[in-house]
Amino acid sequence: MRICIIAEGCYPYVVGGVSSWIHSMIRSFPEHEFCVLAIVADRDSGGEFKYDLPDNVSEVYEVYLNDDDWGKENRKRMKKSEYEALRSVIANDNPDWEGFMRIIRKKKFSYNNLVMGLDFYEAVKEAYRKKYTDVPFVDFLWTMRSMYLPLILVMGAELPKADLYHCVATGYAGVIGAMAKMDQGCKLLISEHGIYTREREEELIKATWVQGLYKDIWIEQFRKMSLLAYDKADIVTSLYAHASELQEELGCAKEKLRVTPNGVDVSRFENIPGPTEEDEKYVNIGAVVRVTPIKDIKTMIRAFAYAKNRVSNLKLWIMGPCDEDEEYAKECFDIVEAMELEDVVFTDRVDVTQYVGRMDFMVLTSISEGQPLTILEGYAAKKPIVATDVGNCRGLIYGEADDFGQAGILTHIMNVEEIANAFVTLASNPELTKRMGEVGYRRLMEKYLISQMKETYKQIYDSLSGE
Repeated sequence: MRICIIAEGCYPYVVGGVSSWIHSMIRSFPEHEFCVLAIVADRDSGGEFKYDLPDNVSEVYEVYLNDDDWGKENRKRMKKSEYEALRSVIANDNPDWEGFMRIIRKKKFSYNNLVMGLDFYEAVKEAYRKKYTDVPFVDFLWTMRSMYLPLILVMGAELPKADLYHCVATGYAGVIGAMAKMDQGCKLLISEHGIYTREREEELIKATWVQGLYKDIWIEQFRKMSLLAYDKADIVTSLYAHASELQEELGCAKEKLRVTPNGVDVSRFENIPGPTEEDEKYVNIGAVVRVTPIKDIKTMIRAFAYAKNRVSNLKLWIMGPCDEDEEYAKECFDIVEAMELEDVVFTDRVDVTQYVGRMDFMVLTSISEGQPLTILEGYAAKKPIVATDVGNCRGLIYGEADDFGQAGILTHIMNVEEIANAFVTLASNPELTKRMGEVGYRRLMEKYLISQMKETYKQIYDSLSGE
């Protein structure tokens, strides 16, 4: 079977939990041929692969959210049925996505000219009069143009032939999957690690680049795109039960939903290096994270500083790439320098198995997560976790269907005091730390093995291929 993986903003150009999951999935099914369709911001955002692609990856395609095609001829005025399809999507009035797709995929006109043309203008004006007259029309029109050009570019992208499209999110990836389903009649599988609509909503609420009613307009757009993906999908997976409930709330039919937990290859963590003689002088805290705002490294550093005032031999290892958001990374470096924290080490990207065995416990201070692989990998090395209460962190720490006990300490988001206290608690109680690490290992072995994840997806792939 030929499977097209659709990934937005991650594999194979960015490392992280979702990218690692994709890489693991492809390697787990050598009997299938995979191609990757990577959605990136623009033509400068692709570049060097961060992964050595498995042998069963035949091709990598790119789709750009910020691009143009002014060179094509101007679009003639639409037929009434075409205009109605365009209007219905823009106004979110029982959207005729198939009609809209047929307009876009004719590819005989400039997409830039489409959003600058009279038909688009009239459709936007109808939507404006319906419910957006509280804002200036000119601002609303340009918002619609900036919103729909990336969507139209995605919808007009070249679609590789495949038996199954496997989207690793809804959003733009889900739109492409829905286009493929309508265009080719293939099967469509969607696997959400975080709930895309909710993540975008959280980002937009906090954003400063968009204000007032325009936040609601963008949120509605992402909901509309996700609903299209849910509607066209054959199966929709999530990592844990509560995420599946959220998908149903957002409009996915319950009979399509499956819970498919992450899995870790425990054999990678057998016979890993333990603490060195130098490590024994410290209580070592490990964070396997990308240095990006969503991981809230600044809170982690500040909490470490407060905890170190009480436990002087703490040492923090931040293990992950620093080049994804270089401005944010520099701000983190500056905080470390300003607070004179000599015992904070930024390793950049490393082989986790060469470090995690040297740690006493792990930390994750994210403001948004799905089911973090870094927690499961820590458990594989029998290390407990201090984690914020996001995604499935609560379930991983306290358990959802077992009575093993507590495998770490849960804190509130951005709560420096709580996180610092958790550091001190584990650093001051090595027996508690060891016991929690053992609980995490038992929980991992019960439910979160790579073999279990592979078997679950084998059944899904087989069912969608008709085998």
